[in-house]
Amino acid sequence: MSGLEDLYREIILDHYRNPRNRGELPSPPAVRAEGFNPLCGDEVVVTFEVDGDGGCISDVKVAGQGCSISQSSASMMSAAVKGRSTDEARALVKAFKALMTIHESRLGGDGEGDGSGTDTPVPDPDVALGDLEALQGVVRFPVRIKCATLSWNALTNALDEVEAKAS
Repeated sequence: MSGLEDLYREIILDHYRNPRNRGELPSPPAVRAEGFNPLCGDEVVVTFEVDGDGGCISDVKVAGQGCSISQSSASMMSAAVKGRSTDEARALVKAFKALMTIHESRLGGDGEGDGSGTDTPVPDPDVALGDLEALQGVVRFPVRIKCATLSWNALTNALDEVEAKAS
């Protein structure tokens, strides 16, 4: 195992053993969304508060139970979006989901794509993922991608709710 893989494993385990922003905020006023992965039983609850017209995520909490991938991803997600605008959070979701997309060229294939004829998302180089890149190895295990993206999907649902209320 390479040194980088060891580092990534340590980051994931650290977030699993010492989750950031653990708990739930009172809802309302916080926005609340739940996620459930029926394939493995992972559960996540994302709550956050948005301040002012600029839409800054002033506080975020995650709760739930599940595998180390789902829970560490939720912890990393909460740390990554706290203090960001909702637009920045959406950009981070998009970049993270692109990272989690299976692409043959990233799995050691011939670099010619997956042959599906679809556009495979590419992570935006302008969006810094930081520790979230530790989860990129998950794409080698397709069934675990849903674990890694569970909290991100819940966040997206909550952001959609915020946007709908503002309209």
